[in-house]
Amino acid sequence: EGIREKLSMFCQVSPKQVFSVHDCESLYHVPILLREQGIIDVLTDRLKLNELTISAEIRSEGTTLWSQWREFARRRARDLDQTTIAVVGKYTYLTDSYISVVKALEHAALNVNRKIKINWVEASDLEESSMHKDPLKYHEAWQHMCGADGILVPGGFGERGVEGKVLAAKWAREHKVPYLGICLGMQVAVIEFARNVCGMSGVHSTEFREDCETPAVIFMPEIDRSTMGGTMRLGSRPTKFQDNEFARNSMTRKLYGGVDEVHERHRHRYEVNPEIVKELESKGLHFIGRDAETGERMEIFELENHPYYVAAQYHPEYLTRPLSPSPVFLGLILAASGQLQAYLSGEDVSKDVDTKLKM
Repeated sequence: EGIREKLSMFCQVSPKQVFSVHDCESLYHVPILLREQGIIDVLTDRLKLNELTISAEIRSEGTTLWSQWREFARRRARDLDQTTIAVVGKYTYLTDSYISVVKALEHAALNVNRKIKINWVEASDLEESSMHKDPLKYHEAWQHMCGADGILVPGGFGERGVEGKVLAAKWAREHKVPYLGICLGMQVAVIEFARNVCGMSGVHSTEFREDCETPAVIFMPEIDRSTMGGTMRLGSRPTKFQDNEFARNSMTRKLYGGVDEVHERHRHRYEVNPEIVKELESKGLHFIGRDAETGERMEIFELENHPYYVAAQYHPEYLTRPLSPSPVFLGLILAASGQLQAYLSGEDVSKDVDTKLKM
């Protein structure tokens, strides 16, 4: 109280307008801490919120939202069952590079009453060259990936570690491990499938092998590569689910609530080559979501006869929210924790809690 009064005096504000945001169990506890110190009363008084006419419906929504937030924060502090996800990337020595991915995983896990543990795997350490250069790193990387409940390959730029990501996608596909690929993570999975399932020769991305025999991933055709600037597909774009039996019954579409179209944010220059899509789909890799404008851009794929092998060209982690997790991240956590089929069939996957979070 003495510090509060001193700050009040020097800052020329009332003591009740000085709030202490000390270390909490998590970031999600900060709103609770502020409310306990009376910030709602101060804001109501200063902004004259009590003079507004607020309907009973909106008040009820606010009360429910606050209950859900308190439950979310409580779960973050609880000792929940743990689900381990291996994140196979190329910037793992600076994990803040993947902060959006980390938060998306955390949001999804807490919404289904799980605690997330991330095994950071440097993609280049999975490659055969690493086995000769640094055997210890090589075996540790494979141990961390193979010991995880699910695998996530996020986006990235540049060739380093690409073959390691291809190996991660191969392991997940062959061993029925839940897999989520984002942007480059989708592209490496397509390369792997084209090589090892379709038997195509010389398969690569033109981003890394411009003159490869079979380009599975190509530069966006409408962009002039010689012009600097403005060469990325950016921002929110619509993705339309395909009107076929597999797409209609796909896990991904069900996770999105059975809608016909979704809007997600993009950030890429290279895309799956539409010329090889027919052969890929004939072997079971279905492109269930394509761009709504032309239908030529592959946005979402899902592999048949696999617990969860899904990838998206867009970045779903950009739209995650604590009480509204990204559907494809939610699917990964549900599959990795053995709850996906129960969730899709309508069962309650958080039976042991009093307050249900909205999903």
